[in-house]
Amino acid sequence: MFLYYFRLGIHSLRRNPALTALMVLTLAIGVAATMSTLTILHVMSGDPIPHKSNRLFVPVIDNGPLEGYNPADDNRGHDMMSYRDASNLLKDGFGERRTVLYAISAPVEPERKDLAVMAAEGLAPTRDFFAMVEAPFLYGQPWSEADDKAGADVVVLSKELSEKLFGAVDPVGKRVRMMGFEFQVVGVLKQWVPVPKYYRLVGGDGAFGKAEEFMIPFASAIRHETGHNGSMSCSSRREPGWQGLLDSECTWLQFMFETASAGDRADLQAYLDNYANEQRKLGRLKRNAKNELFDVMEWLERRKVVGNDSRLAAWLAFGFLVLCLVNTIGLLLAKFSVRASEVGIRRALGASRKEIFTQFLMETAVVGLAGGILGLLLSFGALALIGMQSEQLSVVTQMDWQMLGLTFVMSLLAAIVAGLLPTWRACQVTPAIQLKSQ
Repeated sequence: MFLYYFRLGIHSLRRNPALTALMVLTLAIGVAATMSTLTILHVMSGDPIPHKSNRLFVPVIDNGPLEGYNPADDNRGHDMMSYRDASNLLKDGFGERRTVLYAISAPVEPERKDLAVMAAEGLAPTRDFFAMVEAPFLYGQPWSEADDKAGADVVVLSKELSEKLFGAVDPVGKRVRMMGFEFQVVGVLKQWVPVPKYYRLVGGDGAFGKAEEFMIPFASAIRHETGHNGSMSCSSRREPGWQGLLDSECTWLQFMFETASAGDRADLQAYLDNYANEQRKLGRLKRNAKNELFDVMEWLERRKVVGNDSRLAAWLAFGFLVLCLVNTIGLLLAKFSVRASEVGIRRALGASRKEIFTQFLMETAVVGLAGGILGLLLSFGALALIGMQSEQLSVVTQMDWQMLGLTFVMSLLAAIVAGLLPTWRACQVTPAIQLKSQ
C-alpha cells in the first residue's frame, strides 16, 4: 500500500506541473537558506577534538597591575600569558603534556633559483604540541626533546610549503634558510587545519584561519629573538629590547595543558592556585584575581568563536523557512481543493478517511523529497558562493554527512507539517454533496 500511495504521489505531481514546481521551489529555497546557515553554525560550534577536548586546558592568570583594576571588568584581555609565567609552568612539568606557543612570520629563501624569497607564517610551539593536538605527519616526526631544550634550528614544514621548496618528495634531512639561519627539516605535516583552530584563538588570523606553513621550537624562536605575529597586552611599563620583553609582565604567549583524564582538572586547578600564591609572595599577581581553567569547548565559548550574530542568522533562517511553509500550505490547499470531487467519489466507493489522509500526506512527502533534493543542490550552491568571499569563510562552508542527512529529514518534515492542514481539510469532504454536484 505504501508503494501504491507513493506512485500516486508521483503521478499527482504531473497533474499541475506549474503549481507543483512552485511548491517544490518554495520549499527548496526555505530549506537551502536554513541548511546553509545551520551548516556554517554547525562547523563553527563543533568540537574540533571531541575525544580529548575535556582533557586539554587553557590556563588564565591575571598578572595586570592593581592600579585601575575593577574585578567586575571583562578580563579576557589577559587570556594570553607572560614569558615569565609560561617558562615557570613549562619548567614545573605538571600534567601529562604542556606547551607554550606563539605565532611568527619569517622570510624563506628557497635554494631553487626560479623561486624568489617568500614570506611564510608559522608557529613556535614546544615538542608536546604535536601530540596534544594530534597533528598528522606525512614525512618524518616532531623534533626531539633535546632539540626542544637546546632550541635547535630544526623545522616542521606544511605539505604545501614543502612541495614549493622541494617538490613532491620526502625533504627530511634537507635544509632551508629562514630568518637568515639554516634550519634542518625534521618533518612534514599532512594537510591539516582544525576547525576551529582552538590552539590559536587569540591574535593571528582567528579561529578559522589557514594552516601554519612551518613550525620551529619555541626555544629556537626565543634564542633568535623572533618577533611575534599577533597581539600583545602590556598593562605596565617594560624595559626596551628583547630581554626587556621577556622580563616584563606583557602577555603575548598562549599556553595549554593536557591531563591524563578529565577528572584531573581539580588537581590542575589546585596546582595553578598554588603557583599563583607563590608568585604573590614574590610581589607579583597583585590583583589576587581568580585563576581560571578552560577546556576546549569552554575556551571556544569564552573567545566568542560563535558570536550572537551567527545565532541570530540561524534564527532568521528558521523564520524564513516558516514563511516558506506558510506559502506551501496555501499552495497545497489550492491543489487539494480542486480534487474535492475525486475525494467524494473515493469516499462513496468505500475509502475511509484514514486512507484519504494517508494518500494525500504521501503526496506532500513526495513534494518534500523533491524539495529536499533541490534544496540540497541550492545549499551547495549557496555555501560555494559564501566560501568564495574569503579563505576563512571557505573553511566553515563544508557540509558533512550529518548536515546532508538533516537536509533531507528537514525537507520531509517541513513538507509533512505543511501538508497536515490541507490533508485534514481534504478528509472533511462530504461524499453526498460532491456526488450531487456532479
